[in-house]
Amino acid sequence: MHTSSATDQPPPVTGTVDDQTWQIRRTEADLDRLGETESIFALGNGWVGWRGVLDEGAPCGMPGSYVNGLHERRELTYPEEGYAFPQASDTVISAPNAALIRLWVGDEPLDIRTGTLRRHERVLDLRNGVLRRETEWISPAGRAVRIRSTRLVSLPRRPVAAVRYEVEPLGAPVELRVCSDLLANETVPERSDDPRAASVPTDPLTAESYSATGLEGMLVHRTERSGQRVAVAVSHLLDGPDTLTTAGDCTPDRVRLTVTGRLHPGERLRLTKFAAYEWASVDGTPADELAALVVAEADAARADGFDALLTDQRAALDAAWQVADVQLDGDQDLQQAVRFGMFHLIQAGRPDSGRTISAKGLTGNGYDGHVLWDTESYVLPVLTYLAPAVARSALTWRHAHLPEARERARELRLTGATFPWRTIGGRESSGYWPAGTAALHVNADIADAVLRYLAATDDQQFLAEAGLELLAETARLWHGFGHWSDEGDFHLHGVTGPDEYAALVNDNVFTNLMAKRNLRGAADAAERHPDVAGRLGVDHDEVAGWRAAADAMFVPYDHERGVHQQAAGFTQQPEWDFANTSEDDYPLLLHFPYLELYRKQVVKQADLVLAMQLCPGEFTAAEKARNLAYYEARTVRDSSLSAAPQAVLAAEVGHLDLAYDLFAESVLQDLADLGDKTADGLHLASLAGAWLALVQGFGGLRDDRAVLSFDPRLPRRIDRLAFSLRWRGHRLRVTLTPTEARYELPDAAADIEVELRHHGESVRVTGAEPVTRPMPPVPDPGPEPPSPPGRRPTRRSAG
Repeated sequence: MHTSSATDQPPPVTGTVDDQTWQIRRTEADLDRLGETESIFALGNGWVGWRGVLDEGAPCGMPGSYVNGLHERRELTYPEEGYAFPQASDTVISAPNAALIRLWVGDEPLDIRTGTLRRHERVLDLRNGVLRRETEWISPAGRAVRIRSTRLVSLPRRPVAAVRYEVEPLGAPVELRVCSDLLANETVPERSDDPRAASVPTDPLTAESYSATGLEGMLVHRTERSGQRVAVAVSHLLDGPDTLTTAGDCTPDRVRLTVTGRLHPGERLRLTKFAAYEWASVDGTPADELAALVVAEADAARADGFDALLTDQRAALDAAWQVADVQLDGDQDLQQAVRFGMFHLIQAGRPDSGRTISAKGLTGNGYDGHVLWDTESYVLPVLTYLAPAVARSALTWRHAHLPEARERARELRLTGATFPWRTIGGRESSGYWPAGTAALHVNADIADAVLRYLAATDDQQFLAEAGLELLAETARLWHGFGHWSDEGDFHLHGVTGPDEYAALVNDNVFTNLMAKRNLRGAADAAERHPDVAGRLGVDHDEVAGWRAAADAMFVPYDHERGVHQQAAGFTQQPEWDFANTSEDDYPLLLHFPYLELYRKQVVKQADLVLAMQLCPGEFTAAEKARNLAYYEARTVRDSSLSAAPQAVLAAEVGHLDLAYDLFAESVLQDLADLGDKTADGLHLASLAGAWLALVQGFGGLRDDRAVLSFDPRLPRRIDRLAFSLRWRGHRLRVTLTPTEARYELPDAAADIEVELRHHGESVRVTGAEPVTRPMPPVPDPGPEPPSPPGRRPTRRSAG
């Protein structure tokens, strides 16, 4: 349910004089693109998220101060009711916003839309994890000031965020008033022009307690329907002339510290604000205990100081970048974009939150802040290799919501568990059942993420505590949902695969193959751990049934055309009339009825191609090439999820220019705002998909077997590609050039060994020394497969 444009020419990505690839810089006000900039400049730590709104809070595209999992519930209504239709949906809401610091010069508020903006620069520093801002502004009355601010959301300290704000006069003394606010129930604009936009509740928080004492303040609020309580505390440090005065006040929805005084040239006012956020169930932690917790956290951060937070932030990022950094020589703009994407993945989750990662992370309220299948199929495969503890935490969150998934299965008269298509709190939040309830593949996506995590980490404790139960309950769904034909095949009818332009189909190849992997993985795990399986009620007969269903899983194939059918009968459907479809008609879902989309051969996002990426052993090399060519000509990429898997397969079959251009589209999705939806939050799956396009596409990584396999091949625009990944507790570093591949274990002892395969050759890498192997020539794949008219990705491969 993600949209993008294939034809927009990306604007240039600006950088810094020193090293633009580690910073994202904006030097214009960009008043017509505020929301986009706010998403790009968002900071988070997997628990707290601040959108990159200006310190003053205005002008603003969409405010956002998020705590992972904080939401409100709203009723769903239908023109006609139906059995098992979800009756409520959850929507992300903003917590009280502690990022706000407003400035008055004389009696005029700082507003970049007024007066004279002599300088305005904002920089997202990817190495240090901060957002810096410098503004020189002349008020309408002619008073000039310079404002500098540095903002961070602490990666090491889960509840903590902070901002340092400095003001100095330029040329003449000025009277100043600075107001540091903690504000609840900010007005959030409705974006009703697109059905994928968030449904914004009005004033979702009800005050329970509030206080302001000296340089400190605190708010505690609760939600009415979701039963949650959120507490935020702020604590300040003030540095400036002795003539400055302070005053505090509070109301149920606002705590304010006001600093007033006169500054002369050479003097400076510095206000540093430390904030702490927590939420809990109303039935769990009492309001006074939650308030005491955040007050203690904010005071501790203030005692340590802002410089200490900066030092700890850099240390945390240095450790993260050691594994997460990808070096791409040959295209500086895309090098910067890759690091931007990896930075936001680092920010998206954490191992100690008990939460997962939504489609937008903590960068915006798009998709109502829901968790979708993107997390398990795009984000977690990357985090499994870069930050496995974060992937474990996200999968543990799924396990914690097994009760709701079992309840949903019973409601749908299915067996096992049925995980929701869209959710925040574990219950189904999607009322559109053809692309929601029928998209049962989310069960197999979760199982796939479990299996990949276990293969990469060999975490037997997780398998015993959560993994096997997730595998078993998802396998039970498929075994009960499918049916046997007279020919002895096992079928899955009436499902929706990843391609949301094809709903309620029979034998969707992606769903069938992922269910097959789910069934076999559950059977293997149960046989390896019979004691755990026994506690879950899994016996020999059930395991045998899973294996039988997996072995007989039907996979539709069109022998006349020599391609797999995305679903049974797909290749016999009418073709889409691309000749009479204009560029303004995309995305198709906003210009054509679903009835028209469902019955034609037009693909929103890679479906069969994604099946070939995730289940590569199920297809021959020749089948992959034919399938890619057939579906490339019918895939319009109205989804940001599409370009990355298409890039992986294009690289595998040898169409390296096409693969490079698709990779560029994936990694520039937000920096270039290709789908005009970045204002609602970043597309984390697309950013993760860019890593997959590099590492699985050009690096040739495959992990569907016990041994890591690499079949690397570089496009002509890449002079060198280097990346790291964690495998069984060790960091494997891979460096590729057009002539050779280098594998090493840079942190391992000399006797540590990892087995892998390089273009089919068995290779043993030890901590003693790197192993190099030649890069074989790429076979000529023939002509590049055509894309739908006007839908080929923008060409970057030519340089």
